[in-house]
Amino acid sequence: MHIEIEEYTERLDTEWESFVEQANNGTVFHLQRFLNYHPPGRFVNRHLLFRKNRKLVAVLPAIQREETGEMALISHGGASYGGLVVREELGIKDTVSLAERLVEYLSQCDISRIVITQPPLIYYRLPNNYIDFALMHCGFTYLKRELTSVINLNYQDDILSTFKNESRTAVRKAQRLGVVVKETDDLEGFYQVLKQNLKMRHNVNPTHSLDELLKLRRLLPDRVKQFSAYIKDTQIAGMTVFVCNPRVVLAFYISHREEYQSYRAVNLLFYEVIRWAVAQGYKFLDLGTFTLNMVPNWGLGRFKENFGAKGYFRDVLQKRL
Repeated sequence: MHIEIEEYTERLDTEWESFVEQANNGTVFHLQRFLNYHPPGRFVNRHLLFRKNRKLVAVLPAIQREETGEMALISHGGASYGGLVVREELGIKDTVSLAERLVEYLSQCDISRIVITQPPLIYYRLPNNYIDFALMHCGFTYLKRELTSVINLNYQDDILSTFKNESRTAVRKAQRLGVVVKETDDLEGFYQVLKQNLKMRHNVNPTHSLDELLKLRRLLPDRVKQFSAYIKDTQIAGMTVFVCNPRVVLAFYISHREEYQSYRAVNLLFYEVIRWAVAQGYKFLDLGTFTLNMVPNWGLGRFKENFGAKGYFRDVLQKRL
């Protein structure tokens, strides 16, 4: 199959967005509306479109960045996931041809290294490993294999009965103490909770500034959800959720006020967000990684397992050209 590669420009925006929304493995992180929240100058974008007989068959959101005197193409430096986004019906032969054409094209563009972060299989309408196989067939190797905690929302029993005893008890305690969880527009209030908690625990700031988070919600009002736990009018915990695609919602930020720890509000948040996701018809709740550069945070992994989560690979592959 002969593949033509086209560099993205704004005139292709509508075609790009429509393709990602209908693709086998497209997520909110592949949309130009999401990628455009980054301020001008933060990244040098190098998004690619792949056509077969003029028909769009794949896209690759990416940036290029200089690293120790060499130029790297990274998919994507400003999003949780990147990688090749492909049509649902794309077969193994065409997928390998895509990967081969990508390597050939970038070899002629003074790119020395390609780094691709693939979305986990739960994000696929029709799960398969064709892209992974095609990349490795073309000489890519694993840079790292992180684990992300995933709750399968296909419940046969009552949701609470699937939690481990400790978490069930914590949910009931929160309810007994009058904690109420609701969807809210108060991102600003939650951000102060998040910022204080991260500063105290890890001496770091959130990935997004408040302005960036508010901009994301303006750009994607139906894809950025805020759930918060309250005691009367006081917000004591919250969870910022990204609706990634029709199958998966991602808990991007989870935080609480340390002085209200005994109210067990985070446990109730998990329970209520799971109930909401099931009611909306989503298949999986992604709780995010509990490994960093393949080093597990055992306590965080165990905490997420209390709600029935299991680990799925979030792979980063690379190839030197």
